[in-house]
Amino acid sequence: MTVKNNDFEDVMFNRHSVRQFDPAVKIDRDELQTMIASAATAPSACNLQSWHFVVIDTPEAKAKFKKAAMKFNYPQVDSASAIIFIAGDTQSHVVYRDVWQKVYEAGKISKERLEQIFNTFLPLYEHADKDFLMLDATLDGAMVGMQLLLVARAHGYEANPFSGYDFKTVIPAVGLDPERYVPVMAVALGKPAAGVDVLKTQRYDAKTQTEYL
Repeated sequence: MTVKNNDFEDVMFNRHSVRQFDPAVKIDRDELQTMIASAATAPSACNLQSWHFVVIDTPEAKAKFKKAAMKFNYPQVDSASAIIFIAGDTQSHVVYRDVWQKVYEAGKISKERLEQIFNTFLPLYEHADKDFLMLDATLDGAMVGMQLLLVARAHGYEANPFSGYDFKTVIPAVGLDPERYVPVMAVALGKPAAGVDVLKTQRYDAKTQTEYL
């Protein structure tokens, strides 16, 4: 599935959260995977790409997810074509050496650069405490989540990011290891239901939220 909308201003400035979708609209998993791959070009700390996606697009999967979701989110969970749950991976650094070794073997970086990467960034994560790893993975997941919202609009869909779920039970509810993964956000996406009144919010004047040093 190719991108339908290359108008950056439209994709960004006309994005609004939709919470009631047309349940008859299905999104092919190949297209979902394409959108995820596009979103995963987002930046991440030390290129660790500390994110993990769980696609929830069947009645059975939605039922499992709803055990952790707050009730006011049931309508969008039920009607969305899919919910893409984004978790932060606190152990992404475990494969970091292998990832960069392959980059080196492909001739994209020098041996000196490879050793610099291993000696600078990798020890930081190998000796980090859990709080550092959780925050790092959460920031990465937030960046990929924002990019997913824009990618979805570029593909002709609308979406809504939400964290209205039980943070203690949502990770096992989606089949992940709670010792490794942290919840970041869920993204419901699809086509808006007919006649849905999309709430178009007003933003603060950015000048009131900005300081210059």
